[in-house]
Amino acid sequence: MTNRVWMVLIAAAIVVVVVLACGRGIKFGQRIDGERPLLLPDEPIPKSDVHASEGPVADNSRCHVCHINYADERIAVAHAQANIGCEKCHGACDAHCGDENNITPPDIMYPKEKINPSCHACHPKDELVPAFHAGFLLAGNTDEQCCTDCHSEHRLAYRTRRWDKSTGKLIMDDKVRMMED
Repeated sequence: MTNRVWMVLIAAAIVVVVVLACGRGIKFGQRIDGERPLLLPDEPIPKSDVHASEGPVADNSRCHVCHINYADERIAVAHAQANIGCEKCHGACDAHCGDENNITPPDIMYPKEKINPSCHACHPKDELVPAFHAGFLLAGNTDEQCCTDCHSEHRLAYRTRRWDKSTGKLIMDDKVRMMED
C-alpha cells in the first residue's frame, strides 16, 4: 500500500477513537478504559521521595505523543507529581511539537555542563540532603558529575536526530521523513 493509503487508514482510526471517546464523555488526557493516565505509575512515588505537594499533576501528554519513554521515567513522573511539566525545563516547544519530521529542536536543551546549574535553580546545593549527596558535595570537581547520572537517565537511548545543544543546529539526521515535501 502507498503512504497515502496508510495515512488515510490511520486518520480514520483516530477519528473513530475520538468519536467513541467523546460519546462516552471521556476528557483529554483520560484513558478510554477509565484507568489513570500513562503519565503516572500504578504505584505513586512516595511524597517523601519527591518533595511533591498535594495538588494538581502536570499534564505532559503533549510531549508523550513522541516521547512516551518518559511517561514512566522516575524523574519525569516525580516532577509531574509536583506539577512541574516538561515545559518548565524545555520550553513550550511549539515548533518542535508541530514538526512531524522532527527537524526543529526543542526550545531548550542542556549540554552536560548546563545540567547541574539548571537543576540547582530549583534544587539549590545547600538544600541537598548530605546523606544522599555526600559524594557529589564532597567531590573536588562537581562538574564531572551531573544530577542525571544518579537521578535517572533523562536522555533518549536512541536518536534519529541530534542537535548542538547550545546552538540548536542539526548535526545528525537519519533523513527519514514522516511527511512528504
